[in-house]
Amino acid sequence: KSKSKTFLAFCFCFILGASSFSFLENGKALFYLYVSSFAVLFFVIIFWSKKIYRFFFLCLLVFVLGGIRFLITIPEKSSNRIEFYNDSKKIVYGFVSREPDVGLSEARYIVRAEMIKENPKDRHTKEVSGNIIIKTRIYPEYQYGDKLEVSCFLQEPANLEDSDFNYKKYLAKQGVWSICANPQIKALRENEGNFLIKIMLRMKSNIQSQISRLWPEPDSSLMAGILYGSRSGLPEDLKNNFSRTGVSHIVAVSGYNVSIIVVALNLILIQLGLWRRQSFWSLVFLILAFVFFTGASASVVRAGIMAVVVLVSQHVGRLSAVGRVLVYTVVIMLLFNPYLLMWDAGFQLSFLSTLGLVYLSPILMNAVETHVKIKSSFVSGLIEVLITTMSAIIATMPLILHQFEKFSVVAPLVNILILWVIPWLMLFGFLALILSFIFFPLGQLIAWVIGLGMRYVIIIVNWFGEKSWSALDMKISLWVMLLMYTGIIYVIARREATKQ
Repeated sequence: KSKSKTFLAFCFCFILGASSFSFLENGKALFYLYVSSFAVLFFVIIFWSKKIYRFFFLCLLVFVLGGIRFLITIPEKSSNRIEFYNDSKKIVYGFVSREPDVGLSEARYIVRAEMIKENPKDRHTKEVSGNIIIKTRIYPEYQYGDKLEVSCFLQEPANLEDSDFNYKKYLAKQGVWSICANPQIKALRENEGNFLIKIMLRMKSNIQSQISRLWPEPDSSLMAGILYGSRSGLPEDLKNNFSRTGVSHIVAVSGYNVSIIVVALNLILIQLGLWRRQSFWSLVFLILAFVFFTGASASVVRAGIMAVVVLVSQHVGRLSAVGRVLVYTVVIMLLFNPYLLMWDAGFQLSFLSTLGLVYLSPILMNAVETHVKIKSSFVSGLIEVLITTMSAIIATMPLILHQFEKFSVVAPLVNILILWVIPWLMLFGFLALILSFIFFPLGQLIAWVIGLGMRYVIIIVNWFGEKSWSALDMKISLWVMLLMYTGIIYVIARREATKQ
């Protein structure tokens, strides 16, 4: 009877189909079976007169369609694919197709293969497609678009026996089915790849260099993490302390991070005199600019989308509509990459934290307003930021306990102590960066003041993170995690029922 609810049911069926099939290790042989099932269901639906049965089979049809969407991502076993040559030594010609992942001790490159040959003496080359991942030294350094000749032993990705981490699915999510072991790399030429991506990555590289000029380490790495989620330069002990204190979201681009910053910036802009509509469009523009200037990587785009959803929920005030928008967003993202929902922890945390911000924040705010009379708008703003943070923590905690096996005892307190300063660091850090390109001494002066705030954040994180009692090793089973989320859903559903 309701077209919107019917369409929403189909969306859930597609999500369930794509995510369920993503557990298959090798389901390509089943592809034609599911295509046949799709065809049979299609004709059953056409000739079945009863609506309830037609609806049921339509749901099943969309479920199978979600499965097919996953199955077509598994490559064919063909000599035209690079993974066909796994377990052999080959010379591969291709170009760096993603932003390089350069750490403190090693660099990882994803290379899109174009040609392959057996050995250097062969003149004949064969055209191939597919991606390989290369792990090598930091230097010499290669950039996006560099054409490379890589001689290596191709291997199929394998999971570690003593780890729950599924490395094969992690690489498959990036379209990688081959590992290039012991590579010998020769740079051939530059400037391959997409022109727009090259411009964005060049901008990002200039920003990275300017941040290094404005702040010393580890402040520069912290500012890079706050602005665009780069954590490669952070010392391991500091990175570990961020994790132990439950504030890793500050230096990781996720819906959690960007949404909280957006909520705080929204309050700042309103306090400065902007109307809510002006603040809304200003923040949408800032999010789009943020995505562009930070290279538009998958994690950044995902975080930007989730932040816009939260922003729309505050602007429109219709939670049911925002919930549907979030479901439609997930469907669209699974159409592009069906591995995301089950095999991308960043996607899961962004999705759950966004749900927490949209649905749990009003419940917590209502509880506070019922018991506490707030007269100051400034105090009201601080409470709103705190509730936003707690909503995201509650929504993501079961998943963190299940996947990362760590419970931060001090997370709420540390978030209260440092989260209020993060939007200001982001705002004036960005201002210092822009001004430094115009007149470097002025940008340097603002950077010095901002450095005091970053020192404060690092001192708080290190002090709490180094305490033995700050975090507990705690793992919960899948069923306990599902039970906890069932309880959260029950609380939300009960509130929605009382409103109606």
